[in-house]
This record gives sequence, C-alpha cells and structure tokens, in this order.
Amino acid sequence: MGRADERRARSREARAGKRGGIRGLFTWKRMLGTFFGLCLLVMGAFVVLYLYVPVPEANAQAQMQSNVYKYSDGTVLAREGEVNREIVDLAQVPKPVQHTFVAAENKSFYQDKGVDLKGTTRAMLSTLSGKGKQGGSTITQQYVKNFYLTQDATVSRKLKELVISLKVDQKMTKDDILAGYINTAYYGRGASGIQAAAQAYYGVDASKLDVSQGAYLASLLQAPSQYDWATATATGKRLVKERWGYTLDNMVEKGWLSSADRQSLEFPVPKAPKPSPGMEGQTYYLVEAAKAELKKQGLTDDQLRAGGWTITLNIDKKRQKQLEKSVDAQLESKLDRKNSKVDATVQAGATSVDPKTGAVVALYGGVGPPAHYVSNATRRDYQPASTFKPLVLASALENESTTQDGDLIGLNTTYDGTSKRPVVGSDTPFAPQNEDDQDYGDISVQKALNASVNSVFAQMVVDVGPGTVKKTALSLGLPDENFPERPAITLGTMNASTWDMAGAYATLDNHGKKVTPFIVKSAEHRDRKVDAVDGVGKQVISRKSADTVTKAMTGVIDSGSGQAANTTAYEAAGKTGTSENNKAAWFAAYTPELTTVVALYGESPKEGGGQVSLTGTANSGRANGGGFPARIWADYTLGALNGGSDAQFDLEDVEAGEVPYTPPPSPTASKSPTPTPSATTASPSATPSQEPTETETPSPDPSQSTTVEPSESPSDGYDPGDGSDDGDDGDQSGERPGGGGLLG
Repeated sequence: MGRADERRARSREARAGKRGGIRGLFTWKRMLGTFFGLCLLVMGAFVVLYLYVPVPEANAQAQMQSNVYKYSDGTVLAREGEVNREIVDLAQVPKPVQHTFVAAENKSFYQDKGVDLKGTTRAMLSTLSGKGKQGGSTITQQYVKNFYLTQDATVSRKLKELVISLKVDQKMTKDDILAGYINTAYYGRGASGIQAAAQAYYGVDASKLDVSQGAYLASLLQAPSQYDWATATATGKRLVKERWGYTLDNMVEKGWLSSADRQSLEFPVPKAPKPSPGMEGQTYYLVEAAKAELKKQGLTDDQLRAGGWTITLNIDKKRQKQLEKSVDAQLESKLDRKNSKVDATVQAGATSVDPKTGAVVALYGGVGPPAHYVSNATRRDYQPASTFKPLVLASALENESTTQDGDLIGLNTTYDGTSKRPVVGSDTPFAPQNEDDQDYGDISVQKALNASVNSVFAQMVVDVGPGTVKKTALSLGLPDENFPERPAITLGTMNASTWDMAGAYATLDNHGKKVTPFIVKSAEHRDRKVDAVDGVGKQVISRKSADTVTKAMTGVIDSGSGQAANTTAYEAAGKTGTSENNKAAWFAAYTPELTTVVALYGESPKEGGGQVSLTGTANSGRANGGGFPARIWADYTLGALNGGSDAQFDLEDVEAGEVPYTPPPSPTASKSPTPTPSATTASPSATPSQEPTETETPSPDPSQSTTVEPSESPSDGYDPGDGSDDGDDGDQSGERPGGGGLLG
C-alpha cells in the first residue's frame, strides 16, 4: 500500500470514530432521560411556585364601586365614585345572560380546572417574542387577572395568574367565579361590571337584560372600544355582530338556547351613550345632604368612599324640578348677577317636607358648584327672623301663659302694640321698634301676628318666659345653636336653616306630633343597610296648641304679611320674616299636605363671604319675606300640588280669633310709583287707637298661573313688607331700648 492509500485509510477511520461518538451521545435513551429530567425539573419548579405564590388580597381597583343615588321613584339621580361599578349578586343576572359570557369566553368553564395550559403557553410565548398580549385565558384566569393582579403583559404575571387560578378554582364555586368575572370586567363607556354596563348600553338594570343584550355585552369584552356600536367603524360593527352570533351559536351547541329562539333573535343595537349623572346643579346639594344624614346614622367616610351603596332619596322628582323652576321664574330671572352688586349677593334656599312623614320631597341649595358650594337649604349662619313668632305663640298656648294683667294668652288677647314700648317684667331691658316705628295701640294677638308687631311678641316672650319659649322651640325641632334666653328671641335671633324651620312648621302642620325632616329613604349595600330616620315622633305640644297656631297663621296668609301666597287653590298657613338690616328674608308656610320654607340670604361674593343687605334686590327695594320668598313658595306649592288641592286643615278645639281686617288705602302709597297689584300702606302718623294697616303687598292669585309675577316695591326703599320685625338683639349682655327689629 502506498503512502497515499495509507493517508486515505487513516482519514476514513477518523471520520468513522467521530460519527460513532456523536451517535453515542444522542442515543434515544439519553434523549428520553433528558426529557423526563426536564419535565421533573419543570414540575418541581411549578410545585415550588404553587407553594410559594399565595392567593393575594384583592387589588383596590377591583373593589372600588360607585354609589348610586336615586329619586324616590327609583330613577337615577347621580353616580359618585372613581370607578363606575355597582357589584350585583349573580342571582340578579338572568341565567341565559350568565350563559352568554360562558359561551363567548370559555365554553368549558363549568368543566375545566380553572386554567388553559395551551392558551397560557401560547400567550407567554407571544409575550417573549414581542408580539404583545394574546388571549386564550379561561374565565377563571381573567377573573384572577382583574381581581387579584394587574393588566401587565409579563411572563411573571402570567405564571402567577396560572397558579392563583388553580387555587381559586379549588376554593371558590363556579358561580362565585363567574359573578366575580362579570362584576370586574371593563365594558367600555366608563362602565366596570355588568350593572354599570347594562345601564350604559341599554338603560336598564342587569336584572332586566335579555339574552340578546347579554350576548352583545359578552362580545364587548374582547375589544370594548372597538366594539362599541356608537363609535365602531364599519369593520368593528361587522366583527362585533359576528362575535354576537358566535356567542349565540355556542349557546345552542351547549343546549342553553334552542335553535328556534336563536333564529328569532335580532341584533340589539345599544342606545347612544349619555354622560353619567354628575354633581351639577341641585344634585350636589341633594347628595351632600344625603351623605350628612347617613353619617349621623353611623356610616363613616371610609365606608362611603368604598362605594357600593344604593341610596334612594325621598326627593320627589316632579316636585324637585318644580322647586327649581319656581326659583328660576320668581327670582333668578329677575336678577342681574353680572352687573348688579346687590343681585350678585343674593342666595336662595328652600326645604319642602311631607308633614305626615317628615320626608324631604324637594330641596334648593343655591346656584350650584363651583359658584356656590354651601347649601342654602341646610346652612345655619342666618337668623330665621319673624318666622319664629308662631313658636312664641305656640309656647304661650302650650304653657297656658298669662299676660302681666293675668289674662290667659289666646288669639283674642289684647296687647299694647306701641312701638319701642319697654317690655314689662324682664330683668333684661328690651324695647323693640315696630317696622317704620308704627304704633298699633291695643291690638289682638291674631292681628299682631298678621302684621308681625314686634312690641307685642317681645312682651309675650317675657310673659311666657324666654327659657320656656326656648324649650318649646327646641321640642319643635330648632337647634340649640346661638340661642339666647332673652326677650329678643321673639325676633328670631338664634340661628336656624330652612331645613330646621321646615321641621318646626311641619310639626305644627302635623297637629303637634314631632316631625324630623329626613332625605334618605333607604341606603343598601350588599353587606349591610342603614335604617332610615324615623320622621314622625311623639306629641311635643298638644293638638289644641298646634292647631290654634295653624288657625292664627291662616290669618297671615288671608290678610296679613303673607298675602302673596293667598289663593283659593289651596288652604295655607304661614309667616313672613325679614331680619335686621335686611340680611335675610323668609317665608315659612304649609298646606295640609306640604310644608315648605323659602329663604333669601345676602352673602358677599368676596373671598371670606360675610352677610350683607338684600335691599335693592332686582331693583325692588327690600327683599322682604312677603316678596320673593312668598312668591317662590306660592309658585312651587301650586305646581307641587298639581294646580291646587281641596284638602282643608283638620283643626280641633281651636279659638276662632278675630275676623281678619282689610286695611284702608293709605296716603303714603301715593308717594311712590304704584306697584302691580297696588300696595296699600299705613300712615306713619297712625294713632295708637287705629287698627294696624296692611304691610305686605298682595300678589296676584297664584291659582291663575304657576308663574306669579312679583310686585315692585317703591324705589325709596320703603318696604310694604312683613311688618316684622326682626333683627339682631345686639349686645349679648342685655337688650338695648329701641334695639333690634328696626326694619321689620
């Protein structure tokens, strides 16, 4: 063999040896062993992972819900919360609708162990390769992702999702998992959870969804923004209709829907999107009043913030809208807030109560945020003025008080109505001035109430006892807030809100049985509920006393300072009030069916606020209680009672009082332009023996129209007003002669 042959032989041997070595390394036994080894390693790693990864606490976002506020008829007033979600029990969702979600997302849901290994592996490989998120998860896995984890598309999150899903499937029932899934999923239009989605797309509760609508909502979950019918492209609409059909076909396959029913279904085009009811206008004040009441009932701020409450108010939707309309028509339309410094200060507030139950059926808090956040209905920083006088009378009647001469106080009892007359029998000097310094001479209690004569009711407070009067007022519902025990309380020098005064007047309306206004009809959560306030309590003054005060206040409406509310459309009793320096004007009155208090406040628009005079509001002189407040009251009451009512006060054992007088025309009325209707005023030179003359301009008969045009007041600032009245009692150490009540 030559050298060349030897070299070739050695080369062949070398190649043969190398091939034998590689074959030896990759034998089937070695490869099988390696495979099992890797499997054992993965299984071991998974076991460690299973033991290491616990089921975590739910993430905060998944637990957040909105609070839903409703009118008394169940229609939605507002939703409040960072997340628009209202969790509902699965039992509230029709069974066919439940099945639509299973048919759309995970047909094997009721049989699987909570995971889809193939789908999860595919999703992880897609993530690793940079192709982005990919589906394939079971309903359980999607629930775990929404409720316990995050939406991050990472391998570690997918592995946790897998482990937690296995554990959740072992610990929870399929129904609980499905409920969690449909309550946490996002459906677009800002709606999280099926209840919010049902409202957003079809305007119904989840319990009212049909199978066709359910199939659409289930189809949405694949791509909420792309499949929203209102904004979808032609392609998006085609795709969602295909998925809707796919879902229904799967239901037929699973035996959850018959073929005949499937063929009869039409695609349920959703409603156009509407903005969620917000906190604009009066809604803000209503919600704030409800929350304040719930806190008094024991609910905490944290519990409210957590959401999930369905809070139904006593607010009657029709009456609420009527109150807003009446304020706009009788006040706001007359104001020039931009160009008039006086008009810019005017704040209106009102509370309307059902006197038989205490339910607050309407409330007006102001012009709304952001212009004004303080509720004018519930604020207590202004004085109720002469609307307090009927409570003085109630106390006198209830305690069978007598005058300084020993006469039992009643509607026909005679008092000295001389202006600036010092009270007799008081350790604290007080000599209030009547409006326009008018002297009335000897005058009955009935007529003194009609004309709101300060000197008479100041003496009556002394005769009854300031402490006794206060006790009666507190029992009727006034707050013990800046409430002095001195003669000046006759002028309403304590602090009270329209809400407080509505409660006191409703108690009189309810024949002396305590009425506590409350706005929350019910407050329910999946885990608890809050009991409503008991609006009607015990008898706090006798029926005779309450009914006698009611009878007396019908005289104020018929021929006194409250004639702006006088009409044949309903029977009413009430009282006007205007505080000193005209900083507040009130009208508090009731019919047998409705008690309403309206007030105007002068509040500086400058930073820090402060009380200012209402004089000159809408170029009408003094904004007295018998003016704008009474006209708002009349307009609202007429509408709230559907144009009127035949209901009459059921008064028992009542002193009749005197026949109301009709004041004669006064020469002073001709000094100013004649309002429409014309006002009759009293001569400032009236002698003590003269009958008191009318001091409030009658308004047109409200029964003729639900819009009562306000009369104009003379331009010189004279108030044909409520003859009250009222005011600050000045120095807290004692009354000053002639102090308080200078404006009436």
